[in-house]
Amino acid sequence: MDEALLRSLTPRVLAILVRRGADFAAAEDAVQDALIEALRTWPADPPRDPKGWLVTVAWRKFLDATRADTARRRREDLVDEEPPPGPAPDVDDTLQLYFLCAHPSLTPSSAVALTLRAVGGLTTRQIAHAYLVPEATMAQRISRAKRTVSGVRFDQPGDVAVVLRVLYLVFNEGYSGDIDLAAEAIRLTRQLAAAIDHPEVSGLLALMLLHHARRAARTAPDGSLVPLAEQDRGRWDTASIAEGVQILQTALARDRLGEFQAQAAIAALHADAPTAEETDWVQIVEWYDELARLTDSPVVRLNRAVAVGEADGPRAGLAALAALDESLPRYAAVAAYLHERDGDLTTAARLYAEAAQKAPNLAERDHLTRQAARLNARRRG
Repeated sequence: MDEALLRSLTPRVLAILVRRGADFAAAEDAVQDALIEALRTWPADPPRDPKGWLVTVAWRKFLDATRADTARRRREDLVDEEPPPGPAPDVDDTLQLYFLCAHPSLTPSSAVALTLRAVGGLTTRQIAHAYLVPEATMAQRISRAKRTVSGVRFDQPGDVAVVLRVLYLVFNEGYSGDIDLAAEAIRLTRQLAAAIDHPEVSGLLALMLLHHARRAARTAPDGSLVPLAEQDRGRWDTASIAEGVQILQTALARDRLGEFQAQAAIAALHADAPTAEETDWVQIVEWYDELARLTDSPVVRLNRAVAVGEADGPRAGLAALAALDESLPRYAAVAAYLHERDGDLTTAARLYAEAAQKAPNLAERDHLTRQAARLNARRRG
C-alpha cells in the first residue's frame, strides 16, 4: 500500500467533492471513509485509476451520509451530479483548498489547524505540538473550525498570510517529522509565487529551498541526525541554494521585510559559509534580532541564544537563554549545548538526557541520548 500516494491524492479528492457542492466537513468525513476503504481493499485489488476510485467512493460515502439528514430535493440533485465512471480529471485544486480553509470566517489559528488536519495530512497530535497546546485543546479547535466553515462557498477568498503559515508548518513537519511533506509544500509555494506578487511568498519559497538543499546531509547512512556544524557541505544542493538566494535577494530589494524573508536570510548565511567555522554568526544574530522584532516569538529567541553563544561565547548565550521559559521545546537541548561549550560536562550531560526524554521524534531522541552518553564517557575517562 502506497501511503504517500494516498496522502498526495487526499486534498485533490477533497477539493473535487467540495467543488461539486459537498459541505466541507461532510466531504472531509467522506474522504476519510474512502481512505479507510482503500487501505482495506487496495492491497488485494489495486485500482488502475486511484484518484478516480477515491472520488467515486468518497462521493458515494458523502451521499450515504447526506441521505440521513438532507431534504429530498437536495438529495436528488446530488445524485444527478454523481461523477461519471472513468478517470477523474487531472486538476490540482490543492492550493485552492488551502485558501478555502483560510476562510475569513475563521481565526488564523483555527484556519491553520483545520488546513493542517484536513489538507496537510498531519495528525491532531502533530498540530498540537506545533502550537504548544494539549492534543484535546487542538481537537476542539479543529472541530469548531470544521463547523464554522461548513457551507461556505468554495470560491470565497482566503487570507494569504494564513496560507503561508500553513505551508510553512507543513514544510517543517515534512522536513523534521515522521511524514514527508516538504516537497509538496515547496510545490504548492511555487504555485502560489507564480500566481501572486508578494514578497513574503518569495521569502517563504527561498526559505524552503535553502533548508531543503541541506536535506541529504542531515542524516547519516544509519538514519541518525547529523548536526549542521558536522554536515558534509559537499552534499548540499548548490542549485537549490543558488535559486533560494536569488529569490531572497529579489524579495529583500523591495524593502518590505517579513518574517519569512528574515528566516531565509539566516538560512542563506548558513548556506554561504564554506565551513561551519566560517559562519558569520554576528550577522546571524542581527537577523535574529530583526526576526524577534517581527514575531516576538519565544522560539526565535531560543534560536537567537544559540547564535549569541556562537558569536559572543557560551556565557553570553546562557545569559540570553536565562531570560526564556524553561518549558519551551528544545530549551534543555540548547542549554546542554551551551553548557558543553562552556566546559560544564556534568550539567550538559544531564540536560542532554533530559532533552532526549522530551524529543518530538525518534531520530532527535536518539541523537540527544548519544550526546549524553558521549559526555558521560568523557567524564569517566
